[in-house]
Amino acid sequence: MTTITVNKRTKAGKALLELAKLLSLNNKGVEIIEESPYNPEFVKKIIDAEKRGNYKTIDPNDVWGSLGLK
Repeated sequence: MTTITVNKRTKAGKALLELAKLLSLNNKGVEIIEESPYNPEFVKKIIDAEKRGNYKTIDPNDVWGSLGLK
């Protein structure tokens, strides 16, 4: 087994992913596994907070004002 890291934001990365998807449909030797770079426990905490409404939206153009520290 070989692991290949692909930046799917680039043209070459997009092309390689499309080729791999086509190969994985027709051949059993190719498998695509997409992993998140984030810790699953962290992601769960964020999703749970969003469900509860327990979060604060911050305007990236006015960070200090969004936090009430201006």
